[in-house]
Amino acid sequence: MISIILLVVSAVALYLYTGSLLENEIEEELYSNKDRVEQLLIKDNDLKGIPPIMMVEKVGRSEREIIKDTLLYDPMQDEIELFRQLSGTKTIDGQNYRVTVRAMVIESEDILFAIVFIFVTIIFLAFIFLFYINKSRNEKLWKPFFVNLDKLKDFSLKSGKPLQLNESDIVEFDDLNREMLSLTTKVQADYRNLKQFTEDVSHEMQTPLAIMQAKIETIINDQHISDNQFEHLSSLQSDIQRLKQLNKRLILLAKINNNQFTDNKTVSINEVFEHAISNFHELTSVQIKSKGSSTINITMDRSLASVLCNNLLSNAVKHNIANNPITVFFEENRVRVTNSGTKALNNPDHIFDRFYKESKKPDSTGLGLSIVKKICDYYGFVPSYRYEKNNHVFQVDFVS
Repeated sequence: MISIILLVVSAVALYLYTGSLLENEIEEELYSNKDRVEQLLIKDNDLKGIPPIMMVEKVGRSEREIIKDTLLYDPMQDEIELFRQLSGTKTIDGQNYRVTVRAMVIESEDILFAIVFIFVTIIFLAFIFLFYINKSRNEKLWKPFFVNLDKLKDFSLKSGKPLQLNESDIVEFDDLNREMLSLTTKVQADYRNLKQFTEDVSHEMQTPLAIMQAKIETIINDQHISDNQFEHLSSLQSDIQRLKQLNKRLILLAKINNNQFTDNKTVSINEVFEHAISNFHELTSVQIKSKGSSTINITMDRSLASVLCNNLLSNAVKHNIANNPITVFFEENRVRVTNSGTKALNNPDHIFDRFYKESKKPDSTGLGLSIVKKICDYYGFVPSYRYEKNNHVFQVDFVS
């Protein structure tokens, strides 16, 4: 863009400057020719001139010099041409003579346009030549950078593979490669350590929690505890059970984030839901029924499909009103789980956020729906919530 602007500005400047030079040159020639005619008049008063280039006329009074452009018929060209004209009077032996000299302007304009055209052509060709030379040079120069940039975009912490970058002859690119290799190696090490720490902590927590729960059950079974002690121990046992569930769900989220579910097979969502519904019938008195004849087959890990269905049903059971039925609708590439509710959620946009919950129920961890969202994001499904006809509706569109 800068080159184009400079090309236009320089072409205009050259046109104006060259035009001014040619105009001054024409005027200088006109004054010189007028002086020559006046010298000839001194020697020959009967000089008449050569129309339309030069003319001599007798006039009654003196006139000032005038220079202007005029259109005249040129018998040699047999057409009207543009002339630059200089006229003025000269007094010789008491007689005033009007001397008029002319120069054709068209030729000077042709010269002007020829100069500017040649200049613009040469500069334009040089610009095109340099543009493609620089472009090819820049492509060669920057090729290692863009190759390494693509490798950096494809780099994944989960793969565990070190970043492999192409070497470059350019010092700055080589320094950048070294720093990127150092950075990614450190990040991978930190990621592995954090992953290992999370897994170790989660695993080691299970054993003491199970021991605590077993000891509490032993104490509860003792006939010598009071009712007040029984209530406190039961509450403590519920808290331990909730902590175990919370720990398991956090482990599940970590595994999903670490891409540890790779056993993808064709899974019938209908069958997974039906199996989950039969299990819930043994745990709750709430009626759960399914509707719809559409068959939904999805390629995913079967264990994650089971978690997805169980969490949707568990959420519906926990927040259902009284013993109103819960319904699972099977539609084309879509499933809906509905449970009764008195009002819509206050912040439906946050319903899938981790640890967010509007219910005050003590057995709710705030992770069930966030796990649903994480599984959907993992496979490209679209979860959504809405409230209609006194029902909470949780929907998953399998549009991967």
